[in-house]
Amino acid sequence: MATERDFTQGIERIARVPRWSLFIGIAAVTAFAGALGLVRATNTQLDKVARIPEVTQVLSPSSENIENYLLVGSDSRASIDPNDPDYASIGSTEDAGGQRSDSMIVMRYDKKEKTVALMSIPRDLWASIGVGEKKDRINVAYQEGSDTLVRTVQLALNIPIHHYMEIDFSGFREMVDAVGGVRICFEVPSRDQQTGFIVARPGCPILNGKRALAYTRARYFQQKIDGEWREDPSRDIGRSTRQREFITALMKQAATYATEHPFEVEQLMDAFAANLKVDSNLSLVEMARKLRPAASGNVSSYTLPTENDMVGDKAVLQLTEDAPTVLAYFAGTGPAPQLPTE
Repeated sequence: MATERDFTQGIERIARVPRWSLFIGIAAVTAFAGALGLVRATNTQLDKVARIPEVTQVLSPSSENIENYLLVGSDSRASIDPNDPDYASIGSTEDAGGQRSDSMIVMRYDKKEKTVALMSIPRDLWASIGVGEKKDRINVAYQEGSDTLVRTVQLALNIPIHHYMEIDFSGFREMVDAVGGVRICFEVPSRDQQTGFIVARPGCPILNGKRALAYTRARYFQQKIDGEWREDPSRDIGRSTRQREFITALMKQAATYATEHPFEVEQLMDAFAANLKVDSNLSLVEMARKLRPAASGNVSSYTLPTENDMVGDKAVLQLTEDAPTVLAYFAGTGPAPQLPTE
């Protein structure tokens, strides 16, 4: 069993992880439970994670040198009750088109080197949907099912996907409350009138689940500068940045909470596991083991090379001539690309 010193050092390493990684956070919490001798409880919680048989059927067969995971942040609102007091901050199915993939990341695990690399897939990438019967923005594929999304990613990028992991972003409420809230700092008063989020004065308030959801959902984010409310012109880009920053803070708080409340890790695992869906063959304990390099910050993160384009009246992104180098690496057929990392 890990010593208290080993566990503390592990927490310190986890606290420095990059901002992209709620999925790494889930693996980290799993590792915390193991370090505390709560493996049996951990396995019990992981048994509750929902499985998606249909996506399992379209995954690629095992590759000799790599293993790719498609990590999807779901923006689904189909299950939201209109009478939920937080409905305004979540929105309706009409607001979000039923369901869509809010974020997509391919995680590449090198079986020989034991290293991890990440590649973000932009939501507006123009791609053939499913088996190629039509073209649209790639995040539209998720509306037709996770199996269609996997087919789309494999076809559009010519890379294998071996495992699938999805988390419902609205589940942040439960996760945030499970760790006692998350502290976020604001240099100026901030708000979003659509979601009801507001911070009236500069400071670092602790956001509970309801306020955290309103903050991370904010698309019309405003800051009060020189006495005037000014809207963030970047909209979704700004929202994605704030989400990643929030994920970082959530990660650190989860690490702190697990250290200070070791016998409540089971409840923490409950909150995380309740919002996960994975393919039928994925072992989350094994995934946590493979993610140790990422949890310690030893990970490469690549941007998929794209350029702006218009298709009809749609503003989209197209792959550039530099994309094949990155994609070959994630296909396991080429070396690590010599391109700027995120």
